[in-house]
Order: sequence, then structure tokens, then C-alpha cells
Amino acid sequence: MKVGVVLPIGDTEGPDGVPSFADIVAVARATEDAGLDSAWVADHFIHRAKDGTESGLHEAWTILSGVAAVTSRISVGTIVACTSFRNAVLTAKMAAALDVVSNGRLILGLGCGWHEPEYEAMGLPFADRVSRFAESLEVIRRLLDGERVTMTGPYTTIRDAILLPSPARRIPILVAAEKPRMLALTAAWADAWNTAWYGAPDDRSRERFDRLDAALAAAGRPADAIERTVGITVRDPDQPPVPEPDPRAFAGSVSELTDVLRAWERTGAGHLIVGLEPISVRSVERLGEAVAAAATRSRVLR
Repeated sequence: MKVGVVLPIGDTEGPDGVPSFADIVAVARATEDAGLDSAWVADHFIHRAKDGTESGLHEAWTILSGVAAVTSRISVGTIVACTSFRNAVLTAKMAAALDVVSNGRLILGLGCGWHEPEYEAMGLPFADRVSRFAESLEVIRRLLDGERVTMTGPYTTIRDAILLPSPARRIPILVAAEKPRMLALTAAWADAWNTAWYGAPDDRSRERFDRLDAALAAAGRPADAIERTVGITVRDPDQPPVPEPDPRAFAGSVSELTDVLRAWERTGAGHLIVGLEPISVRSVERLGEAVAAAATRSRVLR
């Protein structure tokens, strides 16, 4: 099972508030040094709470391109890029370019979006998000596969689009999905699926795994056709608390975290994407210790 880290790009996630690029790079390089597998960024414009409180984060593609340029081994991914924010052809073009920057390490995570205030702020339609996503997902997958694409749909009009230069490899697409229609789209087009956020495995995670199995069966694909990726939150109780802690976070010792990682592996999860509290070099090192211990225990038991 692979394990990766969500990078600190939110405006409260740096050591002193807004993270600098140096802060982000420090966590990404620590991820490589710890022997972990991937680094991820979220994609949002703004978060506006019901009480009017606002927060934001650095732009995902720009930051991820910079991270790709200063790392050499870990995969880099979006968790997840909102297809509403960018034209589908442009998204495919950007993904192909980022895969060049990363030397073939991109995992293209895509989703339909959920936070209506940022749609309003950007002047984008919030209605029919899944229908729009369905058209965008097809266009992006087909373009990345080297096809010449023409589409006239309710939301998309594309004529004779093609990516040149063509991607050097098949860039994997990950889709974050929970409800039946999004799961059906995942089963039809994706290479990986994401469900989030959790601490240890629970009834909710098992139910969502079962839903994916059903969607794959309905699409005529085997259960192992799509990698299962899971977002979990891990808190280090020995470091200062974050401003808005996740109530689902796992906050046990390194030894207990090792057990949680092994429990996720037994569920069939292929890749854990870990949101750390706080997102610091020490948190990454601590996670690396647990991952190494889990791998050692697995070898012993075999």
C-alpha cells in the first residue's frame, strides 16, 4: 500500500500562517526523504463559511508544478482538481505539461466541486455540476489517450481538439466520488477512486468500498480495475493543535498509527492520502516511522 501526504497550501497551514513556497517544498522533500510515495494539493478558490468567515489557499496547478520541479521520485497529484474551474481541453493540456515537468509522476485527480460560494465568486454555474463533470471527464480522458475529440453536448462544444505534443504515457485519472452517478462515471473512465476523510477504517468506509464494487460490476469491470485511494487525517498530539482540527482525525501513538495503516491495507486500499495535523516536517517524519514499522510487521507476518 502506498502512502502520501497533502501539502500545506491553505492560508493557515504554514508555520506562521500563510505557507511560503519554501514551507511547501520542505514538506514535499521530507515526504521523499521519509520514503513515502506521493504529495497532493487541494484545488479551491475560496472557502466562505455560513458565518461569513473566509479562508483560501494557493492555486493548485502552479504550486504542484513547482513541487514537481524540485522533487524526483514521489508522485504528485491533485485531490482534486475541480473540472468546473477550467475548460476541459485546457485541463488536459495542463495535465500533459505537468506530467512533463514531473517526468511522468502526475496523478490527475478530478472532481465536480461542492462549495457553492466559490462558484458564485468565480461567476460559474453551480447547477448540473455532475452532468458538466461527465462531459469534461470524457473529453479529458480521451484527449490524454491521444484521441482527436469532437463533442457537441448540452454543456460542451469542442471541434477537432487534439493534444500536441501527445502525452508520453497514459496519465492516470483519479475521481473523488460518493454517490451513484459519480461512482458510475468513476467506473467508466477512471484509473483510481478516492473516498475521504477518515481516521481508522469504519462502517462508512466499508459501505463506500461496497458501493464502488457495485458500480464496477454494473460497468462490467473487475473489482481490481480501479485503485482505491483513501483520505485519512492523522494528528500528532505532541505538536501544537491546528486552528480547525478534524474531529475524525486519528491521534494515537506511532505504534497505534502503525496498526491503523495495516488495518487500511487489509481493507484493500491501495493508496492512503494523509492530511496531517499539523502539516510539518516532523509530522511527515512521524508518518514515515509508522509506515516503515507497518511494512516491517507485514514482512514478519508473511
